[in-house]
Amino acid sequence: MTELSLIVPCYNEAQNVDVFYDRCLQVFEPAEFEVIFVNDGSKDDTYKKLQHLHEEYSNVLVVNFSRNFGKEAALYAGLERAKGDYVITMDVDLQDPPYLIPKMIRCIEE
Repeated sequence: MTELSLIVPCYNEAQNVDVFYDRCLQVFEPAEFEVIFVNDGSKDDTYKKLQHLHEEYSNVLVVNFSRNFGKEAALYAGLERAKGDYVITMDVDLQDPPYLIPKMIRCIEE
């Protein structure tokens, strides 16, 4: 079982998707986490970029909404699919950097 699930809603975030995933790889090995990207009806190339990541990495799951349903719906869709012992929701714009995740998990475990 995957130890960590990251749920990442995306709306018109084509420019951030690859950078976000690269930052995650700087912190974790692919076998240590799954990323559930939820494309919330983006009108740019977000879905195309997410599909590319999914094809390249087995720990990337993509949920694609037919239109924009909002962040809450995207989070719910991700939560329904998460398999990790720990589930973290994050914005793809790196407002909260992935390098803080191990510290958060240590705080929970202590």
